[in-house]
Order: sequence, then structure tokens, then C-alpha cells
Amino acid sequence: MGFTDAIIIVLGLALFETISSIDNAVVNADVLSGMSKRARRWFLFYGIIVAVFVIRGILPLIIVYASNPALGLWGAMTATFSSDPSVREAIEHQAPVLLAGGGIYLIYLFLHWLFIEQKEYAFFLESFIHSKLSFWFFAAASAFLLAFAAISAHVDSRLIFGALVGSTAFFITNGFKKNAEEAEKNLKSQRISDISKILYLEVLDATFSIDGVLGAFAFTMSVPLILLGNGLGAYVVRWFTVHGVETVKKYRYLKNGAMYSIGLLGIVMVGESLSVDLPKWLPTLITFAVVGLFLWLSKRALREEGALKTI
Repeated sequence: MGFTDAIIIVLGLALFETISSIDNAVVNADVLSGMSKRARRWFLFYGIIVAVFVIRGILPLIIVYASNPALGLWGAMTATFSSDPSVREAIEHQAPVLLAGGGIYLIYLFLHWLFIEQKEYAFFLESFIHSKLSFWFFAAASAFLLAFAAISAHVDSRLIFGALVGSTAFFITNGFKKNAEEAEKNLKSQRISDISKILYLEVLDATFSIDGVLGAFAFTMSVPLILLGNGLGAYVVRWFTVHGVETVKKYRYLKNGAMYSIGLLGIVMVGESLSVDLPKWLPTLITFAVVGLFLWLSKRALREEGALKTI
């Protein structure tokens, strides 16, 4: 991996982490608004350490280690930069299983958003699917899993296990997210200590970070690059939480861009797990192109609103 490739991967990771954490930034801002200045400073300073090094550093390391326990923790950390052929072979051997699980997880995440979640409609099809076909989510998810399993059986049977893990992980984390949303509503109506709110935000951040961490493997299997890219993205999210969350809210279709990026990256991961040879820069290109499109759509909507107000 060359230096230019590493820079492209890190930039893509940072943008993906930032855009996929918009909801997290909004929730954090709502909770922080009811905390003291000292507590807010504590969360933003120490919280970024936890968010970057503990969650976005340890979680991908654990995932790579669990896929290749023979490497050890340090071997999992440095595997993609190792000159040892046996280490590279171990990573290449287990990577398809990890990619299958992560890809299924991201595709389920996209389908759940498309069929079930409340959203700003950028296109008519989104409105039609959400209002008329929401009950088809489970059918679509099951059909995709069945099709992938059928294809995987002829490529590598281990991929079926990876897909089942990804599917299970989605439904478990989706349940955690729903509970977190309910807890956030109750948090506003209850008078609890700042320490309790900070602990809640850290747990919430850990839950939301799973999407970004699993999506990161579409860009690279290198834990140090994931740590650097996701860490940079996490810092940007923290900055928006304090200084720019109201501006972010105005761009109504950014969440759409995040979810389409997630869906496309899930397809990339599934394709790579099935040994489809894709260029390393493709995930970064997809992320910047999709986010750029929905940023433009958001700006156009803002201009139209401004024009209507002047009439």
C-alpha cells in the first residue's frame, strides 16, 4: 500500500465516519444543552479520547483479532503493513468472512432506513417505499440474505456464517439504538446528574460507532488507518456537536447521503467477499460522490425555501 493510497483511504474514512454520525451529533447536542459548561468541556475533551482510542481503535482491532486469533493482538494491529507472507496470507484468508458480515450489516442498515425509518424525502421513490411498502423490509432483508447464501455456497461456504453474524449483529444493535432513542427522550424530561448524562452519551456513541467501524472495512483492513480515519471523523463530529449542529440540521438530505453511502459500501463489501476485484479507491469515490450529490440537493432545497420566503 502506497502513501497516496493511504491518504485516499483516510480521507474516505473520515468523511464516512462524519456523515454516518450526523444523528449522533444531533442527539449529543440536545443532551449537552442541558449540562453545565464544565461537564460539556469534560465530555468534549475526554470523550474524544474514549471515542477515538477506546471505541474506534479497540473495536476494529478486536474484530480483526477475532477473525484471525492466531495473529495475536499486535499482529492484528500491524498485519496489513507486515512483510511476513504468512501474516498477509492469514488476513487474506479470513477477510472474505469479515467483509461478508460487514456488508450484510450495512445493507440491512440501509434497507431498514429505506423501508421503515422516518426521513426527509429526496426522491419520490423514497416516499413511495416508506409509505406503501414499509412492511416489506423483513422480506427484502431475508431475500437478500438467502440470495447471498445461495451464491456463497458455490464460492466459499464460510461466507454464509459471516453473513449470519452480520445479520444477527444488525438486529441486536438496532434494538440497542431503539432503546437509546427512548432513553434520550426520557433524559430530557428527567433531572439527572451531568455524570449520568456523560455516561449515557458514551454508551450511545459506542452504539452508533458500530456502523462506522464495520463500514470502515470497505475501505481497508488496516487497523491503524481505520483508527486514524475514523478518529479524524469522530473529532469533526464532536466539533459539529458544539459549533455547527444547527447548520447541519439545515442540510436536510445529508442523512440520505449517509444511508445511500452505507448501502453502496455494503454492496462493495459483499462483492469483495465474493472475490470481485474492485479498485481500492472506489469506496472513497463513492462516499465523496454520494455525499456531494445530497449536499447539493440540500443546498438547492435551502435556496428554494429562501426564494419562497421572499415571495
